[in-house]
Amino acid sequence: KKGCDMLIEAYGRVAKQNPDVHLAIAGPCEPTLLAALKAQVTVLGLTERVHWLGMLKGPLKWGALHASSAFTLPSHQENFGIAVAEAMGCGIPVLISDKVNIWTEVSNGGAGYIGKDTIDGTHQTLTRWLQTSDADLDSLRVNAAATFQRHFTIQAMSSGLLSAITKT
Repeated sequence: KKGCDMLIEAYGRVAKQNPDVHLAIAGPCEPTLLAALKAQVTVLGLTERVHWLGMLKGPLKWGALHASSAFTLPSHQENFGIAVAEAMGCGIPVLISDKVNIWTEVSNGGAGYIGKDTIDGTHQTLTRWLQTSDADLDSLRVNAAATFQRHFTIQAMSSGLLSAITKT
C-alpha cells in the first residue's frame, strides 16, 4: 500500500546520477514484505545506500524527520497521510503520490511535488526534487511548514470542523 517497492525502483534510477543521495525507510513492515524489499535493494546494488530504520518513535522519529532533506510516500491509498503532515510540520518538503488524500493541500501550498502512484510517477517526483535549486528548496521548506500551520495544526483542523458543523 505504501509503494515502497516503487520507491526503491525509482530511487535506483536516480541513485546512479546522485551518489550522495541515500534512502532511509522507516516504519513497521511485515517480515515477508521486508525480505522482498531488501532483496530488491540487493538486486539493484543499493545495499550501502538504503537504510532500514524500522519503527521510529519519540525523539528518534522527530530527529530523523528534521535530518531529512525530503519525505516521500508514493502510496497507492492514504486516507490522510499523518506522516506527510508531520514531515511538513518539520519544514520538510514532501514527495507524494496523488493517492495521498492531502495532495491538493500539498500542491496548492507549494509544499512538495505530487506524482502518480507508479514507478514513473515516483521517479519524476524524485528527479524533480533532485533538480530543484537550493533557493527553491528553501522555498519548499518554508511552504511545507506554512502548509502544515494553515491546514494541519489542531487549531486549524478544529476551526475547519467548527466551520463545517455550523454550516449544517
